[in-house]
Amino acid sequence: MSIRPIEQGSVTSPAGFQASGIIAGLKRSGAKDLAMLYSPRPCVAVGAFTSNLFAAAPVIYDRKLIAADSPIHAIVINSGNANACTGQQGLQDAEKTAAHAASLLCLHPSQVLVSSTGRIGVPMPMGIILAGVDKAVKALAAAGGRDAADAIMTTDTRPKSHAVAVDVGGTTVRIGGMTKGAGMIAPKLRMQPPQATMLSYITTDAAIERQALHDCLARALDLSYNRITVDGDTSTNDTVIALANGAAGNDLIKVGTPEAELFFQAFVEVVARLAREMVLDGEGVTRFVEINVCGAKNAAEARRCAEAIANSALCKTAWFGADPNWGRILCAAGYSGCEFDPTTVNLDFMSTPVVRRGMDAGTPEAELAEIVKAKELTINLDLGAGPGAFTVWSCDMTYDYVKINADYHT
Repeated sequence: MSIRPIEQGSVTSPAGFQASGIIAGLKRSGAKDLAMLYSPRPCVAVGAFTSNLFAAAPVIYDRKLIAADSPIHAIVINSGNANACTGQQGLQDAEKTAAHAASLLCLHPSQVLVSSTGRIGVPMPMGIILAGVDKAVKALAAAGGRDAADAIMTTDTRPKSHAVAVDVGGTTVRIGGMTKGAGMIAPKLRMQPPQATMLSYITTDAAIERQALHDCLARALDLSYNRITVDGDTSTNDTVIALANGAAGNDLIKVGTPEAELFFQAFVEVVARLAREMVLDGEGVTRFVEINVCGAKNAAEARRCAEAIANSALCKTAWFGADPNWGRILCAAGYSGCEFDPTTVNLDFMSTPVVRRGMDAGTPEAELAEIVKAKELTINLDLGAGPGAFTVWSCDMTYDYVKINADYHT
């Protein structure tokens, strides 16, 4: 198997996709704030959305279309306003946005999805949005992937895109993606059954059955987006949408085939890269921390333990200060709700022993302090209670995180 990164890859690396990113006027900064993704060919579409009960209007709108198995041609994405907690008017505004884009692209409104990110509880300025859609349609281009990635950012410091190529059944297919997210990141995404803030969009020119694409995204979530946390907050707008337009001309990828597994491996390479990039670009982040928990009674308990450590303010501030205070890690594991015997617990920083059988392993603190200065730190915790394992990607919490979020509203 040869999965090949595409240089400067983006959502328009797969054949047949166009994108744009324009300045609509939603952001006081004057930065790009409205993106469009478009395929003239109809796309098989699957999605995963926030589990937050205050789901934003675009999430409600998109869930309905995905569940109906509507062929999708376009997605309109705005930053600067979340269109969340906006009631019936918010839903009407999402529908109006899709309908306007559809009229310009000669589509049915059910063929256009909508996403939003930004401040919660503020009505959508529809004059700005609709005029922005006009500009976005005119700006659509096969080279527009980078502009689109720029336009969906909020507190991100850089755009995040990635794409790969892989040969499936003798035909080269491409998978591209873009994502945004730097704060309010702890996705708990649920698949939309066939029938952040994190926003992420995956495109492919592969011909693939809808069920195969659905299964691919469902399997990939816990290997990517659902294993990241910046601050433990699950957004009202978290969305992942995958589109497949079949432009590569390969034989249809079907469920349970070697071709489906090969496609899945390439898909995971893209989404895992995008997920890591979100953590690395988290608000104020100076350290990326990988937390590997094994030896739990089951995978669910391993996950609960890893997330407790990853979201602990005491652990996160210690990582920022390069403080090897391993007691905070054990404390978080202890209150996580997982069942284990404390006398069986082992902990390593990278490959260096920190705790053995629940007690100090004897490694000098000065040595541990040097290890935790790393920009990318790996923490390995073995609970000694069973076969369960899970990995979480997290980060430190810094002064800048507080400043960014204290100033965000105003």
